[in-house]
Amino acid sequence: MKRSFIREGYKVFIIAPVMIFTLSTLKSNGQEYAIGADLSFLKSAEDRGFVFKENDTAKTGLQIFRDHGYNWIRLRLFHTPTNLPNNLEYTIALARKAREMGFKFLLDYHYSDTWADPGKQYIPKAWEGKQHKELVKAVFEYTSETIKAFQQAGVLPEMVQIGNEVINGMLWPYGKLPGNWDNFAELIAAGINGVYAGCETQEKPKIMIHIDQGGNKEKTKYFFDKFLSYGINFDYIGQSYYPWWHGTLLDLRNNMYFMAKEYKKPIILVEVAYCASPTEYKNKPAPFPETPEGQKEFLNDVNDIVLNTPDNLGVGIFWWEPATMGGRSSRDFFDEKGNVLPVITVFDKYTRR
Repeated sequence: MKRSFIREGYKVFIIAPVMIFTLSTLKSNGQEYAIGADLSFLKSAEDRGFVFKENDTAKTGLQIFRDHGYNWIRLRLFHTPTNLPNNLEYTIALARKAREMGFKFLLDYHYSDTWADPGKQYIPKAWEGKQHKELVKAVFEYTSETIKAFQQAGVLPEMVQIGNEVINGMLWPYGKLPGNWDNFAELIAAGINGVYAGCETQEKPKIMIHIDQGGNKEKTKYFFDKFLSYGINFDYIGQSYYPWWHGTLLDLRNNMYFMAKEYKKPIILVEVAYCASPTEYKNKPAPFPETPEGQKEFLNDVNDIVLNTPDNLGVGIFWWEPATMGGRSSRDFFDEKGNVLPVITVFDKYTRR
């Protein structure tokens, strides 16, 4: 028998049979449009001496983004990373700097010690050997404790992702899809309940469910139709869109239309990127030149699609990841000398008077 989940006293309760789920409609008219970037590596680059610049003038990385209309920062959180900086202490420190400059904050729980994505969802080492019910409790307690830490540091996120690109589930093998939908739903519910339990303010963070199918209507429909059947309430749909993996701009437009009309929830493209030097399209035709100008054109066109989503339900776009290890990634907004590329100006026309 399928299970569904509700929040009561911040604990996960299993109900049978399935309760009827009513979509909550969150008005997006008048809602601030999220111009965002995942800047999870920015502090690490600056700590190691990399200097971000605009026209050869040194500035903090955060200042450059703020000067060009960016109003949200997205930061990932790993449980106990060994080779990556994104632990709780590091993430709080970067969130503080961003909050001081007026950024809003989207927290991305990976529920892993390293990258979690459609191809891998490794259980944190601290949770190895736990059975499913123990994992549900661990997710709830860890989420609650970390949210409490962010709140105590004065950087409670405005929005929280429960898992990262969870099209194939999370915390494998227990929450791996498609074979373990009941387990997956229970783990997601535990994470959501943990956010609410750890937050002592009346205004709770909004909840996002994030998959990686920006240009794939069929897979998007399969995932959210099934997920919604469990009665788990959430606020935002998050999508990744990389054209070399996720389809054409027309595919993206069609899926944005479908999601808006079908689910009536606000949608954010929470991971978008294009390369400023030949990388993904060396052996096939590219939709845009892999050059700094082509990168800018790509972001401008994708943003237009989001802005034209029906019923004003396209409410934001985030670049992944524009300030990594100092101009070493072709998806960066910065060259090897630290100077910011033309793509930084895409939102100037929307945000400057």
